[in-house]
Amino acid sequence: MYLLGFLAFWLLSKKRLKDQPYARFGWTSRDVEDLLFAGVLGVILGGRIGYVLFYQPEYYFAHPARIIAVWDGGMAFHGGLIGVMVAAGWFAWTRKVAWMDLLDFVAPLVPPGLAFGRIGNFINGELWGRPAPAWWPGAMIYPESGSMVPRFPSELYQMFFEGIVLFTVLWWLSRKERPRGFIAGSFALGYGLARFTDEFFRQPDAFLGYLWFGLTMGQLLSIPLIALGIGMIWWSLRRAKRLGWKPAA
Repeated sequence: MYLLGFLAFWLLSKKRLKDQPYARFGWTSRDVEDLLFAGVLGVILGGRIGYVLFYQPEYYFAHPARIIAVWDGGMAFHGGLIGVMVAAGWFAWTRKVAWMDLLDFVAPLVPPGLAFGRIGNFINGELWGRPAPAWWPGAMIYPESGSMVPRFPSELYQMFFEGIVLFTVLWWLSRKERPRGFIAGSFALGYGLARFTDEFFRQPDAFLGYLWFGLTMGQLLSIPLIALGIGMIWWSLRRAKRLGWKPAA
C-alpha cells in the first residue's frame, strides 16, 4: 500500500508541475524522483524518531539498539511530517526554490499516501477503533484486539477524512494560484482537525492510554498542528495583502 502512495505522489507531482506557479520551477522527471526519494527518507527517519520520542522514549532510551528495528513497527505521522518538512527544506535549497513554495507544492500530494497507508492498516488489522455500540453501522470485530467486542473501523474513517476528503479540498484549492504558504497551512489545519476528530474513534495505544483531559497522544500532537495551520494561513493572507499579491495571469 505504501508503494501505491509513492506512485500516487509521483503521478500527481508530474500533473501539478504543469500548473502555475510550479511550472516556473522548470523541473524534470528526475527532479520529481529526487523529491520523492527525499520525502521517503524524511518519512522513515522522521516517523521513526517521532515514535521513539513521542510514544515510547523510556523504552527506547533503555534499549537504543531497538530504535533501528523499524521492521517491528512503530512510526508516528507527526514525526514523519517534521521529517518531510526538513527534507523539503534541504531539497528546496538544492533546487534554489522557496521552501514555502515547495511545501505548497507537496501538501496536496500527501493525503493519497495517507489513505493508502490506512487501507494497509485496515487489511493488517492494525490501529483498530474503540468499542462501538452494537447498533453502530459498520462496527467490526477485530480478533487481533484480543476481544470479540464490536469496534469502530477507525482506519477507514482516517482513510476517508485524512486521505480522500483532505486531498479533495487541497486539490480544489490548488486549482487557482494561492498566496505563498496558504496551501501548506490548509494542509496542517485540515489534517490536524481530521486527526483530532478521528482519534475519538480510535483505540489509544495500550502503553499510553488516555492522557491530559482524556485526550490521546495523537490528539495532543494535533493541537499544535492546528495552531500552526491557522498561523500559516493568517501569515499567508496578511503577507499577500501587504505585498498586493495577485495570481499570475
